[in-house]
Amino acid sequence: MRGFEFVGYGGPEKMRLSEVPPPSVGPTDVLVRVQAAGINPVDFRIREGAMRSFDHRSFPFVAGGEIAGTVESIGSSVEGFTLGETVFARLNKSLLGGLAEFVAVDQSLLAHIPANLSFPEAAGVPLAGLTALQMLRDELKITPGYRLYIVGGAGGVGTFAIQIAKHLGAYVATTASPSGLALVTSLGADEVVDYTTTNVTDVLHGFDGALDLRGGNDLVAAMRVVKAGGAIVSVAGIPEPQTARVDLNRKGLLPLIFWFASRKVRRAAKLRGVSYRRPFMRPSGADLTDLATMIEEGSVRVIVEATYPLHEAAAAFAHLERGHAKGKIIVTLEPEG
Repeated sequence: MRGFEFVGYGGPEKMRLSEVPPPSVGPTDVLVRVQAAGINPVDFRIREGAMRSFDHRSFPFVAGGEIAGTVESIGSSVEGFTLGETVFARLNKSLLGGLAEFVAVDQSLLAHIPANLSFPEAAGVPLAGLTALQMLRDELKITPGYRLYIVGGAGGVGTFAIQIAKHLGAYVATTASPSGLALVTSLGADEVVDYTTTNVTDVLHGFDGALDLRGGNDLVAAMRVVKAGGAIVSVAGIPEPQTARVDLNRKGLLPLIFWFASRKVRRAAKLRGVSYRRPFMRPSGADLTDLATMIEEGSVRVIVEATYPLHEAAAAFAHLERGHAKGKIIVTLEPEG
């Protein structure tokens, strides 16, 4: 079968379309014929080796962490899925394999695709949607009336975060470039700041918490937007010790490495009187089912900026790596020949 591989650490030259072995299917696995797969910044960061301190890879391997497709076969212990059903998943982070014609997925990671989504739309949900849901619901614990600042609302995670936060009853402010202003407004943002013309700290103050999707100086600025006693959750900042202990289930040296690496951002947060957390998303079929319900009810819609066929996956990555995508970039699996 065809698969799009990473063949080593490095740049775009370390990617190729290849013939790869079909996946093996265990007792709790579902073999999915992939119809579409999402790509994300974490994919090219893995290829670049940005996470080598805690994410070791053996090459080559098939890239891609989120898929939508149809059930081709099921393992002997699988329950709740039948042949031909449409499903989507965030794949096991250590295995990946979504940019291929078939992938084996543990049943605990799968959910049924909402009836109102196409395969490309469904493939754009798992990683960004689960990230937004878990950061807002589980980390920031948003309830009605919560005042939330989202740093960078027009990207893949941001477009989900705005809608999920509104669904949970929050007041939402976000930043966007001029090309993204209309999009984030249409998704329900109550207040939008054009970061190309306005310093966000001049206009936003006293928020209960922030979801940071950009890191760097934008993360530091968010600490001035959030009131004392509030919380900053970042998916783009530097991992801190709890990232190692809670999200990666690692002890020993890694928490110490993260403690040292994050000392400046943790100090900045302490000076502002806010908490700082850098969690990792957890693949979950149950959470995907919750997202599917929101989508079917019309509370959340999926924003896809562009689709590319599998043989143009390198171009899809080039698009992604240029930055500033509005919504998701999807690779579709066209029939061979």
